[in-house]
Amino acid sequence: MSEDLRASDEDRHRVVDALQRHTEAGRLTLDEFTERVDSAYAARTLAELSAVTRDLPAEPVTTPAAPDTGRRDLLVIFAIAAAALVLLLVFMGLTR
Repeated sequence: MSEDLRASDEDRHRVVDALQRHTEAGRLTLDEFTERVDSAYAARTLAELSAVTRDLPAEPVTTPAAPDTGRRDLLVIFAIAAAALVLLLVFMGLTR
């Protein structure tokens, strides 16, 4: 991607979020954070935006969390119990 491209609001928000995480980690003081946030919001191109975080380490890429299968398992158990109840009612109705 060319760094001459115009930065979007989403690009700016992403950089500000990264600056916040770096500040929380102790890499930036509050004054540095404020200056860099101002620069990020004033950036017009991706090159200007990347200059704001150039001296900071790259953040680890996070993978999306696996979906919670506990709820699905509970639904399967409920469906089996409901089916067993229906079969029991049918059996009781036929044996009367």
